[in-house]
Amino acid sequence: MDNLDLLPTELPGEFITEELDARGMTQADLAFVLGWDAGQLNRLLKGKTSITPDTANLLADAFDMPAEFFMNLQQMYDLSRAKKADPSVKTRATWSIFPVREMINRGWISDTESSLLDLQMTRFFDKSDISEVPFVSDAPLMAHAAKKSSYESVSAGQYAWLHRVRQIAGTIECPPYDEEKLRNSMPALRSHFVDIDDLPAIPALLLACGVRLILVEPLQGAKIDGVCLWVDGQPVIGLTNRLDRLDNLCFVLRHEIEHVLRGDGREEQFAPIDEFGGNLDSDNVELPECEKAANLAAAEFCVDQKLLNSFVLRKSPYISEKDMLLFAARAQINPAIIVGQIHHKTQKYRTFRKYLKSIRSSLLEWRAVDGWGKSSQIEL
Repeated sequence: MDNLDLLPTELPGEFITEELDARGMTQADLAFVLGWDAGQLNRLLKGKTSITPDTANLLADAFDMPAEFFMNLQQMYDLSRAKKADPSVKTRATWSIFPVREMINRGWISDTESSLLDLQMTRFFDKSDISEVPFVSDAPLMAHAAKKSSYESVSAGQYAWLHRVRQIAGTIECPPYDEEKLRNSMPALRSHFVDIDDLPAIPALLLACGVRLILVEPLQGAKIDGVCLWVDGQPVIGLTNRLDRLDNLCFVLRHEIEHVLRGDGREEQFAPIDEFGGNLDSDNVELPECEKAANLAAAEFCVDQKLLNSFVLRKSPYISEKDMLLFAARAQINPAIIVGQIHHKTQKYRTFRKYLKSIRSSLLEWRAVDGWGKSSQIEL
């Protein structure tokens, strides 16, 4: 008898009895072969005792069959009698690629019974069916141009973060996007980076140009600094403030603005590899052209690169704090941004670190903020 023909509900003893009949043996004959008494064999055949590894080895020698076969008989029978798994286990497993528990803790979805998880997650991702959700299916990712520390692919956590940005953006009223107005606003935007206390004014400045700016704390392990995406033809910039430093904020924000000005992410996904520390690697020749352009624009926005290169060339390898502060005053920018640029140019990251202070408290004054113990102020 082939084990594939065995019904899952069949007692292992029933197969053994059938095998005895096929071989012209009696139960007494088998008991003698095994060295058992009749009662011990009868309990096995009736299913009152199970096939153990020791028993499987005995039966294997008695019937000249693999011991694994008899162990599988018992396992198949035991599984057929086991309690059916709670359907919620499969539901939770389906979505386990996403940080569901963190999404619940952050208030992105409700902590309800698992039977509603499919509905909640498909709604969160703005899909009508689970088959349309990437990572659960082969559905394409939404178009975006994001700045990540690893761009080989968009992870499930990053995708969830992007959707939270998109979700919040959809609730913000915004005038039509005006490219010319956005370009003309760059000097005013840069002036807000002179003093940390001026950072709360940045979202309103961009909103007047038709650009929504949203701050969402990154999900654990989902390394991403910023994103440019489009909602109903309108640009949205999402930031994480992952490094919580003014130099990084200045660079990343201007980088994403350049994506907006170029129209990157409108029709297709951009996913170049981008490794960085305190400043993005604007000298990486392997980056896609759109990323190179955004990095160059961001670096120039932070400080005139010709002036910076000249300064570093003249003062290196020993740049004094006084020289740094004088250069920041000349460049009309916060010293923290100059420090970040010097670190990037010299690869010496220990100097002037006292200027790289946390800016989170100023950013938490922005209207569209989600994270750090604070739920979005916008009703979703």
